[in-house]
Amino acid sequence: MSERTHSRRRSERSNGAAPDGRVTEEARDRVTRALRPGLGLGSALRAAGGLAADLVGGVASRAQAAVPPADLDERDPDYIRESLPGMWMLASLYFRSDVRGLANIPEEGPVLLVGNHSGGNLTPDTGVFTLGFTTYFGVERRFYQLAHNLVLTMPGLRFLRKYGTVAANTKNANRALDSGAALLVYPGGDYEVHRPTWETGKVDFGRRKGFIRLALEKDVPLVPVVSIGGQETALFLSRGERLAKLLGLDRMFRLKVLPISLAIPWGLNVGDMLGNWPLPAKIRIQVLEPIHLREEFGAEPDLDEVYDVIIDRMQRCLTGLEAERRLPLLG
Repeated sequence: MSERTHSRRRSERSNGAAPDGRVTEEARDRVTRALRPGLGLGSALRAAGGLAADLVGGVASRAQAAVPPADLDERDPDYIRESLPGMWMLASLYFRSDVRGLANIPEEGPVLLVGNHSGGNLTPDTGVFTLGFTTYFGVERRFYQLAHNLVLTMPGLRFLRKYGTVAANTKNANRALDSGAALLVYPGGDYEVHRPTWETGKVDFGRRKGFIRLALEKDVPLVPVVSIGGQETALFLSRGERLAKLLGLDRMFRLKVLPISLAIPWGLNVGDMLGNWPLPAKIRIQVLEPIHLREEFGAEPDLDEVYDVIIDRMQRCLTGLEAERRLPLLG
């Protein structure tokens, strides 16, 4: 028997679940012992809780295995060239897309684009900006977008990988910038994208500063990208943070939220795991001037100071964009 097989079986014994999520024989024995007569209620509950945690671990392994491997070469300029006119026309008609300030992005070389995040798991503002960027700079300019693992495994969204969408992790971010590409990141992640609709005018990265460290490490300009409208494509009611923690979704899918919304076609939409049909809200995006961190903040920038300045600039821009909107959806 190979060492790999031994290792896998040791993992199954420790997790109580096989890699495909099935309950192992040892886990069943634990259930039997937990339910045997005479065992105290507290002991039984602890045993059941331990088993549930083990099963979450097994499902987590399976979910992670379903994430497509990182491959920047999956971006397909020919596919983009063929599909771009129709996709841009659709976005322009349905979302009345308005992307401003693309000239603020350096014309060549690696650049880190940092956006606020809206619209649930399908995030229409990401699609609109990707189409706008590619139309402006051409399909040959390398451009990648980091997305949550869940988005990459959703049915029907494989085409996003051809547009340059890859899993959000440090390895992919480093590889993209090292290749000289433009890279779009959303520090707010699932926390910001599922904020309640009445917080549509708020930039909230949850004090996450990894994007600043990345820009400093790679010594690339940082360009804020501010959007509005995505949070009107459904009625987002709650992030569902407590429920997500209770169910162990952080371990399973790196999700700290279990959002609750009212959305087409589901009505009450819990989890947004299958996405939704977005309402035709007007999407407006403003690209701000690039920030050269060491030029503006010194050789050893204070991360908290940099974070506060970036959030302030983006928030002031978003407040201005919100003031331009006359009515929800219509813009």
